[in-house]
Amino acid sequence: MGEVDQAFIQSIEHRANLDTIEIEGIPLIDLSLSHTTDINLLVSEIGNACKNWGFFQVINHGVPLELLEKIKVAAKAFFDQPVEEKRKVKRDEVNAMGYHESEHTKNVRDWKEVFDFLIKDPSFLPASPETEDDEIRTLSNQWPETPPQFSLLMLVREVCQTYAREVEKLGYKLLELISLSLGLPSNRLNGYFEDHTTMMRLNHYPPCPCPELALGVGRHKDAGALTIVAQDDVGGLQVRRKSDEVWVPVKPTPNALVINVGDTIQVWSNEGYESVEHRVVVNSERERFSIPVFFFPSHYVMVKPLEELVNEGNPPKYKPYNFGKFFVARNRSDYKKLEVQNIQISDFKII
Repeated sequence: MGEVDQAFIQSIEHRANLDTIEIEGIPLIDLSLSHTTDINLLVSEIGNACKNWGFFQVINHGVPLELLEKIKVAAKAFFDQPVEEKRKVKRDEVNAMGYHESEHTKNVRDWKEVFDFLIKDPSFLPASPETEDDEIRTLSNQWPETPPQFSLLMLVREVCQTYAREVEKLGYKLLELISLSLGLPSNRLNGYFEDHTTMMRLNHYPPCPCPELALGVGRHKDAGALTIVAQDDVGGLQVRRKSDEVWVPVKPTPNALVINVGDTIQVWSNEGYESVEHRVVVNSERERFSIPVFFFPSHYVMVKPLEELVNEGNPPKYKPYNFGKFFVARNRSDYKKLEVQNIQISDFKII
């Protein structure tokens, strides 16, 4: 990624303002009940963060801190390999797990490279986004081959899998708190994740010679239920604040994880909670690493507003849609520039 070619250049209205400004950040929530005298207070904090921001950070989240450090080391170890080695596990439209360096967001190429893998291996998704196609395909992870004399990549694999299991536990805990914040039983959402298609990603954002022109990830909303992100100390993640649409930097907080609700929770909550736009800015001096876990429902789940949250005064705002089909359709833009905007949940909005 030497020069910035045309594929990376954002239109003028979507380029980042790189001037450093002090601004109120997203909420920071302590998940430790030893610091929260009342579970209702914690649930209220979660609900307010989901409603007002769609984003928050958590500390005392239960993911071992030494594992949090190891996963960042593992990400660097993978991306420090020669590109020829990384491309041995390159993903494509047939095998969607592995390494990729030319992902597009909003039809503009992102200034990043990624490595994706499933928490449940194998997992299953529809073969195509077409409604009449009932074929299901099997997704399996690709891992770098490890020569006997080189144990580093084996360590990367072990750390990634261990970290993913710990974050999976946190994902269920957060789902329960969000359910309670909506006035529902704590386990109300669990059944949608029996065969979840949750994916973990290692992100690497190299230094960019023209950070005022490109973005690490363009503005977007996440398709799943929750995203749980570990980030290093470089910073770059920005959230579009709901109250005034200002782009707010998410300042790295030691030992914290960044949480955001996705499109699926927006629909389940019938817009009680909103999936908000976010992006990643890059810089010309330091590389950046982040590790998101995308908590996805089972591929066969029909996503629609929860019946407990719908009534005569608050009718359903979305038509039901199949999560697997929606996800597969969204991923079409990962590999090539599309002629039209990719599918969005707004396509299912009841006007």
